[in-house]
Amino acid sequence: MPILPGTPARATHDYKRNGTSSLFAALNTASGKVIRSLHARHRAIEFKKFLIKIDKEVPADLDIHMILDNYSTHKTPQIKRWLAAHPRFHLHFTPTGSSWINLVERWFAELTTRKLRRGVHRSVPKLNADIEDWIEHWNENPNPYVWAKTADETLDNLAGYCNTINASGH
Repeated sequence: MPILPGTPARATHDYKRNGTSSLFAALNTASGKVIRSLHARHRAIEFKKFLIKIDKEVPADLDIHMILDNYSTHKTPQIKRWLAAHPRFHLHFTPTGSSWINLVERWFAELTTRKLRRGVHRSVPKLNADIEDWIEHWNENPNPYVWAKTADETLDNLAGYCNTINASGH
């Protein structure tokens, strides 16, 4: 339920889920612009449609490096065949549990925080319209994410953390 100032968040006992939507998104890390594709399902067929859309929207002279999770949809024989026929696509898979490496995940968090969480969407078409509207506004003034630390600083911090937990004897 929508919250009012000073009122804690709450849900009714008869919450009804009105359906879901699957959003594929590609974040241009240099510009912050997002290419998106909304679907009713999250299968290889929909992922291939998304790849075709990216292929059309990104200038043909550029290689495309995509950072992806290890979801099975990204690795089907159908997708592998399509990628073999489109050599400018280079897929890089994040290790399990390392979605934080992928900046599009940060963008998904922003979409969730700024638009979806605590939103009221009484149908999938209304949800999709809200998502599309938010992305359109995002792309009018895209905001690229910038890492606060260098890779070396991050690895040094991680090494220090590993040394600390290993030295604790637990």
